Amino acid sequence: MSKYAGRWETVKVEIENSIGWITLNRPEKRNAMSPTLNREMIDVLETLELDDEAQVIVLTGAGDSWTAGMDLKEYFRENDGKPEIFQERLRRDCSQWQWKLLRMYSKPTIAMVNGWCFGGAFSPLVACDLAIAADEAVFGLSEINWGIPPGNLVSKAVADTMGHRQALHYIMTGDTFNGQEAAAMGLVNKSVPRAQLRDAVLEVADKLLAKSPTVLRIAKNGFKRCRELTWEQNEDYLYAKVDQSNYRDPEKGRAQGLKQFLDDKTIKPGLQTYKRG
Repeated sequence: MSKYAGRWETVKVEIENSIGWITLNRPEKRNAMSPTLNREMIDVLETLELDDEAQVIVLTGAGDSWTAGMDLKEYFRENDGKPEIFQERLRRDCSQWQWKLLRMYSKPTIAMVNGWCFGGAFSPLVACDLAIAADEAVFGLSEINWGIPPGNLVSKAVADTMGHRQALHYIMTGDTFNGQEAAAMGLVNKSVPRAQLRDAVLEVADKLLAKSPTVLRIAKNGFKRCRELTWEQNEDYLYAKVDQSNYRDPEKGRAQGLKQFLDDKTIKPGLQTYKRG
């Protein structure tokens, strides 16, 4: 039994072979994100960030959905007319996990998109470092159909991944698309038949587990930050991140990697990779 069994009402967490599996667990609601789920996900992510047993994080959904987006009834209808400060709290909880925590998370994150992925789901999807979808998954920006524009940072998420024309098409029409189309647009890294989805995620997770955690964190977060900076700012920033990596890495990956490549001749690019000590 998982040590986290029963700790959260709307989220299930299991750790297996250094992988932390986070499952949004409201299958009867297509894992729609309610205020309770948003609060619990903050605690889940903060808890696993300090759990050494979980070195790679996979985010998925129970049943046949990843998440159908925001729970329109619990998040919107039931909170209409409540004080503004209450509304601000709902928005803060939503943003805190869906992109503020996930986007610069200290551990590698993989979105395993097993099914429906709609609306507000695009924010955590893009905030995850990598994403693998089932061919059968259904994606959609359906907000236009409810008479509202995409909320939170959904528009920013799709603009950064799908491209200008594709993003506007789906924002303006509410049309749906599948996993293979999501991969072709760059919204996810790849798409595979649903029966092969878990194995495809495990393959990527195993590759990440073989890297130095410190170097991996600095490399991925450095990339995300550098997209927002000028070339001149990036030169200073990324050199500083390299120095930080050399200083903070307890495994001394740079020294080990150079030794393996130059002296031991055990690294052959494209064939053999760095081995953690």
